[in-house]
Amino acid sequence: MQEQTGIPSVDHILSTIPPKKRLAKGPVAVVECFQEIPCDPCYTSCTTGAILPFEDINQLPRIDWETCNGCGRCVGFCPGLAIFIVDDTYSENESLVKIPWEFSCLPEEGEEVAGLNREGREVARVRIKKVQPSPKKNRAHILWLVVPRELAFEVRSIALKQGKQVDRGRKICLKTQLSADVKTLR
Repeated sequence: MQEQTGIPSVDHILSTIPPKKRLAKGPVAVVECFQEIPCDPCYTSCTTGAILPFEDINQLPRIDWETCNGCGRCVGFCPGLAIFIVDDTYSENESLVKIPWEFSCLPEEGEEVAGLNREGREVARVRIKKVQPSPKKNRAHILWLVVPRELAFEVRSIALKQGKQVDRGRKICLKTQLSADVKTLR
């Protein structure tokens, strides 16, 4: 399915979800990288050794979930925007999901936005908990999203409100339906 649509199959997605026992311990990285390409920034950026060494640079990343502390360093370094942090311990009914964001127009902390699935469809209203700016121009920002717990492995991007001009310091952003993983505007 991914080869035709760019959307991973259910089996691919299920293979990336940490065990429930690990999810109960706190934040953990989820690597949704499904194509064997020459790439290893996730491995070289991981300071805990949770992303295991590659036998070949084309190998898919493997993660030791017990070693991962959910720091999120790998999220901003992944050029494929394929790494997320999921924290199921955030609250009883909500999870905290950290996603990469490459757009220059950043949402505001506390703002409610559309949570999108991998197909770009809205599946929930989510709240921006924190906007973690990229420390370098060539890295992704990280958005901390508060999502319904049952959608922690479904929400993978956001859409900002349509047609509203927002002053973000010196930058005026025309907020449109933007998604980090959807190529067309609705």
